[in-house]
Amino acid sequence: MAPPDTSKTTKLERYNSYIRRVNSTKLIAASSKLLFRVTLLVALLLIFFFTINYPPLSSDNNTSHSNIHTTTHNLLSSAFYGGGASWEKQVRHSSTPHRPNGLSVLVTGAAGFVGSHCSLALKKRGDGVLGLDNFNSYYDPSLKRARQDLLSKHQILIVEGDINDDELLKKLFDIVPFTHILHLAAQAGVRYAMQNPLSYVNSNVAGFVNVLEVAKAADPQPAIVWASSSSVYGLNTKVPFSEEHKTDQPASLYAATKKAGEAIAHTYNHIYGLSLTGLRFFTVYGPWGRPDMAYFFFTKDMVQGKPINVYVTQDDKEVARDFTYIDDIVKGCVGALDTAEKSTGSGGKKRGPAQLRVYNLGNTSPVSVRKLVAILENLLNVKAKKNVVKMPRNGDVPFTHANVSLALRDFGYKPTTDLSSGLRKFVKWYASYYGIQSRV
Repeated sequence: MAPPDTSKTTKLERYNSYIRRVNSTKLIAASSKLLFRVTLLVALLLIFFFTINYPPLSSDNNTSHSNIHTTTHNLLSSAFYGGGASWEKQVRHSSTPHRPNGLSVLVTGAAGFVGSHCSLALKKRGDGVLGLDNFNSYYDPSLKRARQDLLSKHQILIVEGDINDDELLKKLFDIVPFTHILHLAAQAGVRYAMQNPLSYVNSNVAGFVNVLEVAKAADPQPAIVWASSSSVYGLNTKVPFSEEHKTDQPASLYAATKKAGEAIAHTYNHIYGLSLTGLRFFTVYGPWGRPDMAYFFFTKDMVQGKPINVYVTQDDKEVARDFTYIDDIVKGCVGALDTAEKSTGSGGKKRGPAQLRVYNLGNTSPVSVRKLVAILENLLNVKAKKNVVKMPRNGDVPFTHANVSLALRDFGYKPTTDLSSGLRKFVKWYASYYGIQSRV
C-alpha cells in the first residue's frame, strides 16, 4: 500500500506560517506608529500648557542659562505646589497691598492664634498678606482650619506647607518680593517638650534658620519680625523682666530653643545684614486661642463639670502670669513691623549695619492663677472643682512680669485690656464657637 501524500499539507502549513509572520509584522508596525503618535500628542500638549502658563525665556545671551534654570525650577515647583498661573495669581493677589506704601507680608504660622489675628489686622488696613502654615496636630487642626476659613473670607490665602521646605519658600519669593516676614510659626508649649523634644529643634531652630537662609538670599531682602518668648527669662528672679536682664538660664527646652533663636538672629544680622526684631510674648490669651493654654482648658473643664488642677509652687506660693490680651499683642506686632528698618544686604551679601531689636510684649500686671479661675467662675456662672497641686518640674516658671517701656518708647506699645475684660470676650467667643449656653 502506498504512503499517504503529505506534500499538500506541508505546503499549507508553510503558507499559514508565512501569513502569521506577515500579520505580526504589520501589527508591530501599526502599534509603533500609534505609540509614536500618542507620545507626540502628549509632548505637544505639555508644550502648549507651559507656553500658556509661563512667559518665554529671555533672549539675553548673558542670562539665558540662569533663566533656563530658574524657569525649570519654577515649572517644577509650581506644579508640585498646586501651581500654574491660577495658583500664582492667588498668591500675588493675597500678597498685594491695597493702600499707598502698604506692606507685603509673609506670615508664617498664619493659621495659628497670633498669626491669624495679625493677618486680619494687616489685611484690614490695606497691607498684602500671604499665610504659610503646616496645620500640624499639636492641637486640634479643625480650629486652625476654622481660622483659615475666617482669613479666606477676608481674601487672605494660606499656603499649606512647612517652614523647613526651602523649595516652597524660594518659590514664594520668586513670585512675590515680600517687604516683610512676620515669623510666628513655632512649636509652642512648655510641657510637650518632655514628650517630643525634637519637634522643638526642628521647628524653632532648624525652621527659623531655613526662613533666614531664604530671606538672606532674596533681593530685596525683607525685614523680619519674629516671635521669641517670655520663657527666655527662665530662672531670672528680677522683676519686672527687662530686655536688659540676662537670659542664660532657660528652664525648659522650649525656652532654650527660643533663646537659641535670638542668638541665631544676631548671627544673621551681623553677617548678612538682615533687619531682625524679636518679640517676647507674655502669656497671650483671647478669642480663637490655643486649647493647650490654662485659661482655655479651664473653661472647657469647668463647663463640663470636670475638676481642674490649680498649681502652686513647691513652697506653696501662688503661680502668677502676665496675661496679655491678643489685641494688645497684635498692636505690638504691627508696631514692630511699621518701625522695622530695611535690611541692608543684597543677594546674601551685607552692605552695611542693619537693625537688630528685641522687645517685651506683656500686660505689665501679673495675675495669680487663683484669680484667673475666680474670673472664669463668675463669667461661666459655675463653681470650679479645684485640685490644688504643686507645680511639677516640667519647665514651667512660677511667675512672669513684663517691663514694656522699650516697646512703648519705640512704637507706642501700651496694653489696654485687663484680664477680666479680655476673658469676658474669650468666653463669649468660646460659647459661640462651641455652641454652649453661658451668662456672659
